[in-house]
Amino acid sequence: MVSNIAVDRPRTAEELAATLREAASAGKAVTPVGGGRATSMGGPLQRCDVELYTTHLDRVIEHSQADMVVTAEAGITLEALQETLGKSGQFLPLDPFNSPGHTLGGLLATGWTGPLRLRYGSPRDYLIGIRVALPDGKLASAGGRVVKNVSGYDLMKLHYGALGTLGVIVAASLRVFPKPLRDLTVTSRGGWDDAQRALELALAPSALELFDDGRVVARFQGSPDALNRVTQDLGWQAESPDFWVAHSRRAPVARITVPPGQLRGIVDGLSDWWASPGAGVAYFSPGGADSAATARGKVEAAGGRLVLLAATHELSLAIDAWGTPPATLDVMRRLKDAFDPHHVLNPGRFVV
Repeated sequence: MVSNIAVDRPRTAEELAATLREAASAGKAVTPVGGGRATSMGGPLQRCDVELYTTHLDRVIEHSQADMVVTAEAGITLEALQETLGKSGQFLPLDPFNSPGHTLGGLLATGWTGPLRLRYGSPRDYLIGIRVALPDGKLASAGGRVVKNVSGYDLMKLHYGALGTLGVIVAASLRVFPKPLRDLTVTSRGGWDDAQRALELALAPSALELFDDGRVVARFQGSPDALNRVTQDLGWQAESPDFWVAHSRRAPVARITVPPGQLRGIVDGLSDWWASPGAGVAYFSPGGADSAATARGKVEAAGGRLVLLAATHELSLAIDAWGTPPATLDVMRRLKDAFDPHHVLNPGRFVV
């Protein structure tokens, strides 16, 4: 790692693209940085000569309330974007962990989600347009600003979750959602049985989290009458809506994703975990490399993945951040060579 790292904070997408081109032409390794909330995700950087911050790219470019679409620059924080959308009674169903401070571009580059993934899916499902700065200094766009526009769909999928290793996201368009009429949170101590019962209700929860002590917290959204019926059927205790704010401040070390039916068997025997059973996702803090490796073996045998999100430097050196390479590794390498032929973007951090 180079000790003298240059820091650049461009104010426009064009400035960012020019800085990226100059660095790449000089053979300098570039690390894109948004809000800095996921800088420990992935493998250790092999080198870094320039940290390229997107935080000055923080404008809402266009918000079409009628079309329910927003286009914003990548450096805007999620909180600022939600505030703008809230004035029109709309929101993005994003509630990532290790909040606050995530940027829109950072969330797209890392693929981080939160409990609301249960109902709304990930941003990958409502991302409709993207603009990316490439190492050659060009600005490439895909998709558009309307929900029905699907041109360039593959390019969006390539950059989503790629940790900025193929290009730097500078702007994106997403479908937004109306704020629910009522938002209610309830809790129980019934563990897996209560979690399953809540998931099977006619009005399914928008989010449901299960903790290693058997506590279950569910979030329901909808009309007041519908929510009243649901809570009467469940008979659970009311929980403060502030629970979700506190929960979003958790900083998980590792994320497990498996088919939902496999999740219970995976977390049995782990400690310090919580899960979204309906989504097949769990988060936990391994005690060390051995416990992480053991958990990964169980996860991969069940057809899932264990990814390190915020590992210490020692843990990231002892165990690979991503696990067994996917069958598509050769394709991923060819894509990396095509988009970033000199491998200047985040070298060492992603699978390729």
